[in-house]
Amino acid sequence: MSGSFLPERASGRRSWTPGERLTGRLPDPAPDPSAPTIGVLALQGDVIEHVRALHRCGANVVQVRSAGDIAAVDGLVVPGGESTTIGKLLERFGLLHPLQERIAGGLPVFGTCAGMILLSDELDQDRPQPLLGGLHVRTRRNAFGGQRDSFDTRIEVDGIDGGPIDVAFIRAPRVEAVLADDVEVLAEVRGFPVVVRQGPLLAAAFHPEVTGDDRLHAAFVATVRGAAGFAPSGTAT
Repeated sequence: MSGSFLPERASGRRSWTPGERLTGRLPDPAPDPSAPTIGVLALQGDVIEHVRALHRCGANVVQVRSAGDIAAVDGLVVPGGESTTIGKLLERFGLLHPLQERIAGGLPVFGTCAGMILLSDELDQDRPQPLLGGLHVRTRRNAFGGQRDSFDTRIEVDGIDGGPIDVAFIRAPRVEAVLADDVEVLAEVRGFPVVVRQGPLLAAAFHPEVTGDDRLHAAFVATVRGAAGFAPSGTAT
């Protein structure tokens, strides 16, 4: 039929990731055996932006949509989006428990905005929602206000060289309480933690993936390299 659209998989080419038609194809390089494989949870949210940032930081990147994908990655990014929707999809597609098991086993995970919410052990709200957990903090959703209260700023993050990083707070959460002594607060805004780390888990209340400042992603890739036994980037082998 004239004007009809046929999925690209029918022609043997990979299908489009939502958003690619506006921003261009995602990079699809041959896997680098000297680099770790980092997954981006690809159920909803800022998937494309994280994939591009991780590629720029030298990682092999896959989009995680199945239990098999979870088993194959050295690290994971849980992107910003809508935390209740992502949580429900994790349950619907049978991914919640496999991810919880890998997190309990030491998988490095970087959660941004909704990803911070999902990694939190507790939420400052009465209504329950599915959580991955593992990060011993209590987090409040939409803590800086609604969509019209979103803002861009620059913040200093402990351990990140080169001065303040550019970040975007979009219906952002914040940490209301740190629940364990080994949770490190790496940055604060208005007196509340907005970047925290506990072992291999890193969480940020904002969207670092939309500003072009890749330093937090680079730090996470370095963490995954170390945890998975890869040589540091640029090291001769």
